[in-house]
Amino acid sequence: MHKQPNNSQQKPFAENQTPERITLHAVTEPTRKRRGEAAEAAFLARATHLGFTVLIPWGDSDRYDSVVELNHGLLRVQVKSATLYAENRYRVKTTGASGRVYTSREIDFFVGHIVPENIWYIIPIQAIGHRKGVRFYPHTRRQSRALFEKYREAWCLLDSCLSVRLRRGHPERCRSKNLGLRCALCPQRG
Repeated sequence: MHKQPNNSQQKPFAENQTPERITLHAVTEPTRKRRGEAAEAAFLARATHLGFTVLIPWGDSDRYDSVVELNHGLLRVQVKSATLYAENRYRVKTTGASGRVYTSREIDFFVGHIVPENIWYIIPIQAIGHRKGVRFYPHTRRQSRALFEKYREAWCLLDSCLSVRLRRGHPERCRSKNLGLRCALCPQRG
């Protein structure tokens, strides 16, 4: 007979204790579908670590991969990844299998994951426009190529109201009071 542990003997989780961190690694076969699934798993791990609630829709018929929520409602997210560094850049398609560009009627955020460097770009879909792909230049300082660098690690935008996300450029300061992480260009980053 297996004896059940007595819960009264377990120590309660103290407020000043750090929660145990669980690290997930997504390994896959080198097919486009499997790489996409690995990127979605990596997004799930990172977003939940930051405190977001992440919902995964049943099946793969929707134009979004995940739905996230922290304090500003539910947001539809499309996750894409890049593994190939060529011509001083990484490139990620902003279209589905049909070749049709994602729109604000279908998703709220486009997330690009640069796998070899573990860099995340959290981009409001309005910033993508009609582009069929975006290029990331994480190692350049040239302004002409750094168009999407302001969205590097911009997890705070997932916890911002719509008016902040729709502003031209980047918010002057992070609006998220719930994340300890600040985006790449945040003046509050320390």
